[in-house]
This record gives sequence, C-alpha cells and structure tokens, in this order.
Amino acid sequence: MELTAKQKQYLRGLAHPQSALVQVGSKGIQDSLIEQIREQLLAHELIKIRFNTESSVEPADVADDLASRTKSQIVQRAGRVLVLYRRHDEKPKIELPKGRRAPRQAGSVS
Repeated sequence: MELTAKQKQYLRGLAHPQSALVQVGSKGIQDSLIEQIREQLLAHELIKIRFNTESSVEPADVADDLASRTKSQIVQRAGRVLVLYRRHDEKPKIELPKGRRAPRQAGSVS
C-alpha cells in the first residue's frame, strides 16, 4: 500500500518531536544496521534515522534501498534525517487517516 500525501503529512507530524532511534555512522549500511532498523520498525512502526556527518553514505543515495530492504515506506527525507514507516501486521499502533474522500453528489445535503 502506497501512502497518500495526507497520510505522509500526518506521519511527519507524529515523527517531528521524536528522537532518532537509529544512527548511521562511519561504517555505513551493514546487515546489523538493517536488522536494527527492522526491530525498531516492529516496535514503533514510525522511526527516524539520523546519518552522522562522518557517515560513509548519503541519505538520498540509500533511502530507497533502506526502505526496500526493511519493507518500509519513506515518509520524509530531510537533510541527514530519514523517516520510515511500516505498519505492524498484527497490532498496529498508528491509525492512519483514510485516503481521499468520495466526491459529494450535487444537490446532496451534509
């Protein structure tokens, strides 16, 4: 399921006050980091990842690969911060707003 613009906006609002749960350092992207991201997504559904200045990779270069390898979706990419979302299969914690509403019929009263 692809996130709508409204859902991404909602998730960005939830992520804004959060601290980064995962940090990418000089070792870059390794299997252990991917596993850490998966665990955090399972526990929280919505996480921030911070790329330190000494990181060997740039967020823009690896964001799609990270999302693919962790089966998550990119909510936001801003500077050295990446926000990922993956809905928990059994016990979702975050209730996303619905997609677009159906257009109202002409002459109907709400």
